[in-house]
Amino acid sequence: MARLLVVEDDPFVRSALIRELTEASHTVRSVGTALEALREVAQVGFDLVILDLGLPDLDGAQALKMLRGITDVPVIVATARDDEAEIIRLLTDGADDYLVKPFSVAHLTARMAAVLRRTGRGGGTAGDPAPSAALRVGGLAVDPLRRLAELDGAPLDLTRREFDLLAYLAGRPGVVVPRKELLAEVWQQSYGDDQTIDVHLSWLRRKLGETAARPRYLHTVRGVGVKLEQPRPMPPQQQPPAEPA
Repeated sequence: MARLLVVEDDPFVRSALIRELTEASHTVRSVGTALEALREVAQVGFDLVILDLGLPDLDGAQALKMLRGITDVPVIVATARDDEAEIIRLLTDGADDYLVKPFSVAHLTARMAAVLRRTGRGGGTAGDPAPSAALRVGGLAVDPLRRLAELDGAPLDLTRREFDLLAYLAGRPGVVVPRKELLAEVWQQSYGDDQTIDVHLSWLRRKLGETAARPRYLHTVRGVGVKLEQPRPMPPQQQPPAEPA
């Protein structure tokens, strides 16, 4: 089961969530402020954070940005705000999902399960399928279940979103994946800013030792999307002509 951090200042809501989630066999810690949440996340490895927006010390949206500065742990935002623009902003700023209050614990646990499946966190049981083989494209190896990536045998230090993007493209080698599909499948958004994709592609390219001008694995097809393919072999260097004896 998962290790959870509940960030909620209402003691009654906190107590109810702790009780229900603990009964569901999760390990639950809880705090009532954003600063306590940041301290906990920095010290303890969690599988998922449930973040209330109405915190007494910092607005939850600010807390989300600060969390994203120190960790890639999945975050489900719990909010009484149902404004579409606000929800889009939260998802863009790094939330993995959101729930509008009031909600049932059953609804919350269903959303949690979906996020944990998507991010490969939360542990497993004896009935879980065996890990799949790593995806290999040239010298790149990506293991989606273990969430490990290597380039020419060296581990890649990727953020959660960078890994998700790389794994999705590695599962479709040579296929141009439209940006709308990346937003839907990697960011779980039906629409959004293309700049988000460009920024993450730039970070990925840097870690893969390439640039947009000199791509090796990641190729942008203007106006269409992005594809990941095996690098083409470098042409042999021409030897200089031998000098006459």
